[in-house]
Formats: sequence, structure tokens, C-alpha cells
Amino acid sequence: IAPLVREPLSSDAAAELAAKLKALADPVRLRLMSAVASRASGEACVCDLSVGIEVSQPTISHHLKVLRTAAGADSERRGSWVYY
Repeated sequence: IAPLVREPLSSDAAAELAAKLKALADPVRLRLMSAVASRASGEACVCDLSVGIEVSQPTISHHLKVLRTAAGADSERRGSWVYY
């Protein structure tokens, strides 16, 4: 937010920020981000993220890929699971 108040956004910066906001503007993605952020450890396994979200595992994986790509969500593979 700090760059937004120092000077007007350039066209490129606005496009980059819009892509990040668009990635977060999906209800399932917001729930996934909330599920990770609300964990005491600050991370969650993909297997835990699917609990309570009424979409298939492939759909959750797609949403997580969008968050990694556009919004910069961190992920780490540990064995056969990926943690966010």
C-alpha cells in the first residue's frame, strides 16, 4: 500500500497489482488464503486445505497454482504433500 500513497501508479505497476488483486478476488481463493493464515504455524498442507471447501481436489490445486503465480503465495514440497 505504501507505493500507492507516495506517487500515482504507472501503467505497468497498475497492471501488476490488478493481476494480484484479481487472483485474490475469488471466494475459494480467499478461503484458501484464510485457511493458511489462520493456522497457528502459518502454514497448511494441501490435504488440510481441502477440508470444508466444497470443490474437488484438482480445483483446489488450480486455485493454489493461481495464488502461487499471481499473488506470490509460497509453497514447499515435503514428501508427497505441498505446504503453503
